[in-house]
Amino acid sequence: MDNKEKKVLLELEDKASSILSEFMLRITKFEELVSVGIKFLVGFREAVELLQRPAVHEASEVADGIIKANETKRLKAYVQAGCINDHDGVHNISKLRDCQRGLQDYLAEANGLLNELHCFIDDMVSVLRTSNETLSHISGHSVDGVVLQDTSFEKEAIELCSLPKPEVTDYASIMGTIYNMVKQDYMMQEKIISSLSLKSSSAELESYCLMWSLRPFINDDIMHQAWKLIPQF
Repeated sequence: MDNKEKKVLLELEDKASSILSEFMLRITKFEELVSVGIKFLVGFREAVELLQRPAVHEASEVADGIIKANETKRLKAYVQAGCINDHDGVHNISKLRDCQRGLQDYLAEANGLLNELHCFIDDMVSVLRTSNETLSHISGHSVDGVVLQDTSFEKEAIELCSLPKPEVTDYASIMGTIYNMVKQDYMMQEKIISSLSLKSSSAELESYCLMWSLRPFINDDIMHQAWKLIPQF
C-alpha cells in the first residue's frame, strides 16, 4: 500500500468518524424527545383514569353511612356524577386533548429525526463503498460490504471497544445496529399512541407507560460503545 492509498483510507476513516459523531448527536436529540413523550403519555393516563374513576361504592356501610348522614342535593349530584365536579371534568378533558396533541407532535418530530438518521446511514454507505473499492484495488480481491440494516452486528458492536483503532466497517456496523434499535423503538411508540383511547383500561395504560420507559429494543451497552468510538469521548 503506497502513501496515497494510506492517506485515502485515513481520510475515509476520519469522515466515517465525523458521520458517526453527527449521527450520535441526533440520537441524543431523540433520547431527549423520548423523555418528553413519556410525560404526555403519563398525563394522558392520569386524565383517562380520573374520568373513568368509579362512583362511591354505596354498598359499603361506611360510605353509605357518610352519604346518608350528610346528604344534600349537591352531595347527591356529586356522587351521581362519579365524584367529579364540573371544574375537574373540564380540566381533565383539556389535559387529555393537550396530551393527545403533544403525542402527535412527538411522532412528527421523532419521525423527522429518524429520517435524518437514515440520511447519515446513506452517507456512511457511500464512505463504506469507497473504502471497499480502495481496499479491493490494493488487495486485488473483492471486499464484501456491510449491510447497515442488518441487526446481526449487535455482538460485533459490543466488542468494538477492544479494537486499537476503528475502521470504516466498525463505524458502519455500529451505526446500522443503533439505527435499527431506534427505528424499532419508534415503531413501538407509534403503535402505543395509535392504541390510546378513552376506553383504554388502567392496566393497559400502565403497560404502555412501562414499555415506553423500559425501551426494550435499546441496548445501552451498544450506545456506550458508539460514544467511545468518537474521539472526544
